[in-house]
Amino acid sequence: MTDSSPIRRRGRPPRVARDNPDTREALIRSGLEVLTEQGFTAAGIDGILKRVGVPKGSFYHYFASKEAFGRAVLDHYAQYFARKLDRHLNDVTLPPLSRIEAFADDAKAGMARHDFRRGCLVGNLGQEVGLLPESYRAALEGVLGDWQQRLSQCLLEARKSGALSAEMDCDAWAEVFWIGWEGAVMRAKLKESAAPLETFVTAYLAGLPRRRH
Repeated sequence: MTDSSPIRRRGRPPRVARDNPDTREALIRSGLEVLTEQGFTAAGIDGILKRVGVPKGSFYHYFASKEAFGRAVLDHYAQYFARKLDRHLNDVTLPPLSRIEAFADDAKAGMARHDFRRGCLVGNLGQEVGLLPESYRAALEGVLGDWQQRLSQCLLEARKSGALSAEMDCDAWAEVFWIGWEGAVMRAKLKESAAPLETFVTAYLAGLPRRRH
């Protein structure tokens, strides 16, 4: 009897199509988890690949370098966070200043859900910007500027409603918020507690220039 089964050849497995958007998204999600916990310089590509079971060759099919991968993760995070901000800061069912509290409550719950291991990706990268490729500096400033603009619009609504002083500089106070918020997130990770976030938001809202009656 003749065996008609194909002969198995040794060597590399046959090349398969790698243009799978699900694989690319899985890598970005894995990178987001690792980078929000460890930062960019400490994160190893091998550990990220192991989480999703992707060989290193496939990684370099989707991303030219670790720098390109990090930028893709940052872009993904920026879009995700912008949607989160819009959901809270554009919520017309709440007064404008209450929307800021709602955002902070959501952030506190998110940090607690991950046992305060994960912080803000933008804050993490900002702390190690001196070790990052130079292109990251402008990218991080761009993301923070976008967040600042979104919060400024919410503060402007509060000013128009009479809750804040008519002379208040909404852009400046939005910048103050993000400077303080990133520090509060870092401290919350250190303390493994939401208390620093609560302290900051309470002090921030109390310090906003109010309209005189």
